[in-house]
Amino acid sequence: MRHLIPALIAAAALAATPAVSAREKLAPEDQLAKLLQGRVAGEPQDCISLFNARSSQIINKTAIVYKSGGTYWVNRPRSGAESLDDDDILVTRTTGSQLCSIDAVQLHDRTSHMYNGFVALGEFVPYRRAKAE
Repeated sequence: MRHLIPALIAAAALAATPAVSAREKLAPEDQLAKLLQGRVAGEPQDCISLFNARSSQIINKTAIVYKSGGTYWVNRPRSGAESLDDDDILVTRTTGSQLCSIDAVQLHDRTSHMYNGFVALGEFVPYRRAKAE
């Protein structure tokens, strides 16, 4: 019985503390800043190689980040950025091996696969790790 009382007190204390969310939701610009932390922007480019782009990430209503090796290419669309949702799938149709600032990317809902809008891409800004001095 003596051991039961401390256990009950501990259980009551746990129940009284508010649950902490598994991951705090950051504002889109803060999410992008966190992703690019420790990286330095380079000269914007009109195109990137699709063969080297290994993955992409949507930052809600802000940007698409294409990852190519150690470089993150940030594209802030010229139009349609308000349609960007990190739960959408990017559908890119291009005739070449490059994705360029004149291209449009369709957005499709991840669950229903229904068309959800499009974005007109802007320039691609490379972000590379800052060199240690």
